[in-house]
Amino acid sequence: MKVLTLHGVNLNMFGKRDPKQYGTITLDQINDQLAALGKELGVEVECFQTNHEGEMCERIHRAHVEQVDAVLINAGAWTHYSYGIRDALAILGCPIIEVHMSNIHAREPFRHLSVIAEIALGQIAGFGVDSYLLGLRAAVKHAQARQA
Repeated sequence: MKVLTLHGVNLNMFGKRDPKQYGTITLDQINDQLAALGKELGVEVECFQTNHEGEMCERIHRAHVEQVDAVLINAGAWTHYSYGIRDALAILGCPIIEVHMSNIHAREPFRHLSVIAEIALGQIAGFGVDSYLLGLRAAVKHAQARQA
């Protein structure tokens, strides 16, 4: 089983950007924790980050061809306005879990809207790196249920 984790715009700056909101953990550390949990759960976790919207769409298209079993996505600011990424995700036939390090609903009003939420199985926000880890557990559980 393969879970694709997608990190959106500016998320490569975790550990440097606004530690009050995001803490001091780096993207590499998040990816390491996801890989370790994936190993524990018996699944392959691939992580991909880009600051280019077209590249994100291309990676999602490739996920469709590869028939990944689940997708975990933190689209960053694209969450709030990228219909291109939303439409690319809608092509997938697997569980999609939206995650955010900060609680987007307790922040600026523009962050309250997610164009991805409508097509996601669920959204986990506000728990720092644990949002990713909880999201991975949910993705695996629902992907396994689909295969049963």
